[in-house]
Amino acid sequence: MPVGFAQREHSDDGAGQRRPVLVWRFAEPARMISSAVLGGGLARGEWVVNAEVTHDYRRDDPAGHLGDIVAELGLPVGAGAGLMTAADVRRMCGAIDGGVRCDATVGLAYPTWAAAPDGLAPLAARWRPGTVNLVCLLPVWLSDAALVNAVVTATEAKSQALLEAGVPGTGTASDAIVVCCPDGPAERWPGVEYCGPRSPWGARLARAVHAAVAEGTARYAARWSQPST
Repeated sequence: MPVGFAQREHSDDGAGQRRPVLVWRFAEPARMISSAVLGGGLARGEWVVNAEVTHDYRRDDPAGHLGDIVAELGLPVGAGAGLMTAADVRRMCGAIDGGVRCDATVGLAYPTWAAAPDGLAPLAARWRPGTVNLVCLLPVWLSDAALVNAVVTATEAKSQALLEAGVPGTGTASDAIVVCCPDGPAERWPGVEYCGPRSPWGARLARAVHAAVAEGTARYAARWSQPST
């Protein structure tokens, strides 16, 4: 599944400042499943964007804001998935395993446990604002069920990497994911009906996500453990 990747800039990070934005563009529309604030759900898309915003982001219209960013970039509006993060997207980490690719931006300001009691205060306040955004690309056609399965597999691999690194949580409250695969007739692409962690393609996805998140977590921890100047 041919895809182009570029780092560009947008003009408003929520505080009127320019910030980088990552852009993936597909040679042909791709099948997608995502939890993206813009273009989420099951869809066909031509692009994915991951836009960096200010650490104290306060806008209450993130989907509209992302729509403005997409239009500024000259991308076809309504034809992709848009993510946001306060993490430094220039520090994106990528990993490839058996043709499966995962690109991760990692910010761990407020890690949390998925099954936490109501009213739990944010843990580990030393962590800076951010989120974990995953863009996963598979070179095989996935059924709807396999796409859902891929989200579960990727999330488990992300949480494994965080736990192995000693992060006090399974993720952050605003983590997001986009899983993309080729679209079109099944005869054009190998078909996959299951993407659990022990299936061939699910295992590759899990290893790619784990590697990208592990590297991003290590970089994040090293950066924020340095004495401030």
